[in-house]
Amino acid sequence: MAILVGTAGYSYDDWLGHFYPEGTSKRDFLSYYAERFALVEVNYTYYRMPTAATLAAMSRKTGPDFQFIIKANSALTHERTAAPADFAAFADALTPLQEQDKLACVLAQFPYSFHANSDNVAYLRSLREQLPDLPVVIEFRNAKWATQKAFEFLRGLGFGFCCVDQPRFDSLMPPVAEVTSDIAYLRFHGRNYEKWFQHDEAWERYDYLYSAEELGEWVDKVTEMSAEADQVYVVFNNHYQAQAVQNALQFTEMLQAAGLPVLEA
Repeated sequence: MAILVGTAGYSYDDWLGHFYPEGTSKRDFLSYYAERFALVEVNYTYYRMPTAATLAAMSRKTGPDFQFIIKANSALTHERTAAPADFAAFADALTPLQEQDKLACVLAQFPYSFHANSDNVAYLRSLREQLPDLPVVIEFRNAKWATQKAFEFLRGLGFGFCCVDQPRFDSLMPPVAEVTSDIAYLRFHGRNYEKWFQHDEAWERYDYLYSAEELGEWVDKVTEMSAEADQVYVVFNNHYQAQAVQNALQFTEMLQAAGLPVLEA
C-alpha cells in the first residue's frame, strides 16, 4: 500500500512566484512539479476530450513512478450526452498512461444536480459498462448519496468513492471516510463558506488555506482508509496562489509523522 499526495491541476499562472520560480516557462511547469510530487490530477480533460498524443507528451515530462489522475470529460458526467464513440475515444486517449503504468485512476465528478435516484443509478451502471477496464472513482456533490446503500452500490460496480473536505453545508457531501474499491481517494476543496456559492470568479471558491488543526482531522481517517485500500490518493484543490501546494506538503509531513508510507517524488 502506498499513499500519494498531489494537487488538482498544476498549470496555473498565479502559481508563479508562489511555487514556480518567476520566469518559469509554462511548458516547464509539469517537469518542475513532477520533481516535487508523485501525483497530479489532470483537470483540462473535463473541458476538452483528451488525446493520446497530449497525454503521452505530458508523461514524457515525468519520472517512471509518477501517477496521473484523469478527470472525466464533462460529456460523461455533467451533460451526460456522450455516445459510445465518445466513451471509446476517452478510454483510448488513456492508453499511453496505462502502457507506462502511470494511470492512477479516472475521477468522475458529478454535479450537485446529479441526485440519488433510479435514473442516475442506471447511468452509473451504464458508465461502468462503457468503461469496463478502467479504475474509476466517483465524486458526488449531493449529500443524498452519503448512504451505506450507495456505498454498497459503488462496491458492486467496482467504483471507488471520492471522500471530500469542503464547506459543511447540509446539502453537500459530508466529510465521511469510505473506501469502496482498492483505491481510496480524498479530495480537499477548502472551506471557503463565504465564496462557495457566491463568487464572481471560479477561483474564489478555492481560495483557502487549511490550518494544521483542520488537516489533522483527516490523519486518523487516512490511516483507516489505508488499511482497506491498495492505493490512497490525496488531492488538494484549494489551488489559488498555490495554497494547494503548501497544504499538500504540510499534509505529507503529517502523514509521515503518523508512520504512514507516503510515496514522494
